[in-house]
Amino acid sequence: MSTPPEPPQQPHQPSDAPAQPSAYPYPSPQTPGPGGPLGFPPAAPAGQGVPQSVYAQPTLVGVPAQPGQPAQPGHPGQPPQPQPGNPYVQQGAYPVVGPPPPTGGGGAGRAVLWAAVGALVASAAWAAGVFLIARGDKADLAGYTAPSNLCNSIDYSSFKEEYPNNDGAPTRNRLEDDALDEGLCSISLKKSTSSYADAYLYAQLDLHKKTDPGPEFTAAWKNYGDSHTGYDVETVTGIGDEAYLVSDDTTSGSSSGSLYATLAVRDGWVTYTMSYSAYYSSYDTDTDPPTLDEVSDMLKTDTRTTLADLKD
Repeated sequence: MSTPPEPPQQPHQPSDAPAQPSAYPYPSPQTPGPGGPLGFPPAAPAGQGVPQSVYAQPTLVGVPAQPGQPAQPGHPGQPPQPQPGNPYVQQGAYPVVGPPPPTGGGGAGRAVLWAAVGALVASAAWAAGVFLIARGDKADLAGYTAPSNLCNSIDYSSFKEEYPNNDGAPTRNRLEDDALDEGLCSISLKKSTSSYADAYLYAQLDLHKKTDPGPEFTAAWKNYGDSHTGYDVETVTGIGDEAYLVSDDTTSGSSSGSLYATLAVRDGWVTYTMSYSAYYSSYDTDTDPPTLDEVSDMLKTDTRTTLADLKD
């Protein structure tokens, strides 16, 4: 909505006409008072009393003129008519809501003022209602709950067939907050002939309880290859609302390179990722590591089972 143009400023012309009433209890800030500069009264001639103060109270509609105030124009037997306010008085940037000032009369004036106050309060209440409605989206957790120990709740049986040695001390962590519940788990994968980890499995579960992660999840994972050189992105169907498989395979046989793959899933306001990583060297005892296709199938199978188990 555009703002109406300001009226042109008129130069002040001295006049003998009585001052117009103002909404302010003091003289208009832009209308000089009678007398000397800055609204101060002129010095009284010698032998005379001090002239009446220029800070006289304004005459209100329906109230007789007080001593020292100009009479309101009108007809005999009729109440004085309201005078137009000063169009050049600048109003504040924000309306001030408060009770009407005591007038001692003028019921119509009070009714109009209270109506304006009511309109302002109603407008504020309406705006607050719209704001609450706009923010009233309820978290879509799709029936998921955050376990106290994610390592005990995820299924990775497909990887156990390849890596039968159990990790007796997996790393885990948990966050519980009004806005987010999060569980983390990191597991070392070992083959039966290995003394050290041959690969690593990482899982993360996030229950977003205040904000919808959908737009950012899509932007981050669908476009992962644009921000990370060398990675391939595959859209996976049949798991959650959307899922992406991100991978990077630089292996050459079983003695060099690395294999990385992550399956990221969003189901409502819940996100789950399971990642596999392996680093090969000539010192490794694993001479038959799984291929990228095999790892991808393991991630999809175990993710489906885990998400089903995490629902109520």
